[in-house]
Amino acid sequence: MLFRPEKPTAHAEKNSTAAPVTRPATPTAPDRATIASFTAAVLGARDGQRLAARAPTAALQRISGTVLPAAAVFMLVDAVM
Repeated sequence: MLFRPEKPTAHAEKNSTAAPVTRPATPTAPDRATIASFTAAVLGARDGQRLAARAPTAALQRISGTVLPAAAVFMLVDAVM
């Protein structure tokens, strides 16, 4: 049997339309952990691009060929334990 979601009601449609208008009015502090993770991702991508421009292709392939399987093994062990 296929999953068939219910059709949205008029009430739900009104809420989703009003959400962008009412959210800025609610006082909430920014989530520092989310901001920090996005900042780290942007800085890491920038630094990685600089490093990749200097490093030889074979070395980068060797490093990713070692690090990625090691990370997969770590995640598997962490999930099992």
